Amino acid sequence: MHLEYGSVGKGLCTALLTLLPVAAIAAPSFTPAKSLASGHWAEHSEDLCSVAKETLSYLQQGHAYDPAAIHGGKLSQITVPQARIESTLAFVCQVVQEDRQAGRASRLADPAFIQKSFELVQWSPDRARAASLSEGKPLLQNIPQDKLLLTKYYVRMAEGSDTKTADKPHALYGLPYDETDLTLDEADSLPGLTRARLGKQAVLAGALETEPALAPPLIWLSRADLEGALLQGTAVLEQNGKRRYFNVHRNNGIAYDRTRKPEEQERYWYFKEVPGVLGYGRDADYKIPVKPRVTVAGDIFQLGLGRLILLETTESGQTTYRLTVLADTGGAFADNLYQLDWLSGYYRDWDHYHANNRHISDYARTWLLLKKE
Repeated sequence: MHLEYGSVGKGLCTALLTLLPVAAIAAPSFTPAKSLASGHWAEHSEDLCSVAKETLSYLQQGHAYDPAAIHGGKLSQITVPQARIESTLAFVCQVVQEDRQAGRASRLADPAFIQKSFELVQWSPDRARAASLSEGKPLLQNIPQDKLLLTKYYVRMAEGSDTKTADKPHALYGLPYDETDLTLDEADSLPGLTRARLGKQAVLAGALETEPALAPPLIWLSRADLEGALLQGTAVLEQNGKRRYFNVHRNNGIAYDRTRKPEEQERYWYFKEVPGVLGYGRDADYKIPVKPRVTVAGDIFQLGLGRLILLETTESGQTTYRLTVLADTGGAFADNLYQLDWLSGYYRDWDHYHANNRHISDYARTWLLLKKE
């Protein structure tokens, strides 16, 4: 999964910065917290452990493997030794295993256990950054002082064809043939490769459909399903009673432009067929397997990959708590400390998604959790 856009739209705002009172345009803050309000705790501890375990495995490749993501945080307020993030993830699975063996309810859904076992740091949003991007976006304009914007992304269920058809004229392409045998570092050192030369609009116009073809079409989709796959980073197809998963592999190096609609972007992703839903990874050869309801995407470059995050939302009028792992990111999260994106489930389209998520609030009180030493 590699969120490019989320559900907050496009645009820049300069006037709003001068119209809002100074107190309303606040930098992000991280404040130690000791108590939580009462509420319902969603219990998905087995899936949470699965994502924690896979993320821990990625982190244990070491800082040198992926210095942009594997670190203890770049902000002085929350910088910790990388080992503390790793030990927190390991502790999550330890608790799940102990609870399973004891045949008891999950302690990870017990607020008393959470407050006893973890240090909680409440995260307040970067409202100044949000304001600078808020023209035409009410959700950004109205971010509370003590809650993050919580968008929701999902695994796109698409309809595909093995051949190009009138209603499915757009391919998910695998890597162009001129770099199929190159590592990411090798390919990035050769700017003349196909991937670096073509923007999205050229690809949509058929630039890869030459004789011979420049890249392999993995599956053919409608324009709507193609845009959904590029936006969400994953497409899942049901074919002959089996699911096929496609995940982003490498992009063309053009930055995602939040001032333009998704359909107008020049950033373009090439895909790879994979065995399941994947989150962050510096290359498609090694990405973190993730699961819905316990995964969030965010600014891992400032926070550090693998943070255990507690969300407090309002769902059908009820305060609800969810433990999640920061195991994904995307172009929309560059310098973004006002938002998280929650992996909500498997849906066919936005209507299907909205029908299942409209009861969940757009903002969430948020805490970073670390196992107490």
